[in-house]
Amino acid sequence: MKNLGNLMKQAQQMQAKMQEMQQRLAEMEVEGASGGGMIKVTATGKGDVKRLKIDKSLVDPNDVEVLEDLIVAAINDARSKADAMSVEEMQKLTGGLNLPPGIKLPF
Repeated sequence: MKNLGNLMKQAQQMQAKMQEMQQRLAEMEVEGASGGGMIKVTATGKGDVKRLKIDKSLVDPNDVEVLEDLIVAAINDARSKADAMSVEEMQKLTGGLNLPPGIKLPF
């Protein structure tokens, strides 16, 4: 029964650490860019977009499609960096614990 008690205690500690990690990710920021840095997106470590900067030289009412594509690319770049940051934080939390592929924490 002691083993079960220890397991429950470890699970509670892991849950608390997960909550702390989620809070840290929400406070961290990453920057995605496209068009040679002419479009910049700032997002949280959780992937929520906070800011968008567009170089004025890109604003052309006759060529909106290019601007739209660059914005999407910058958002995707920021999201990719946020995902990488999340994976890195998770690896710190699990201490190198080799989880099976496809397991995403928190559940």
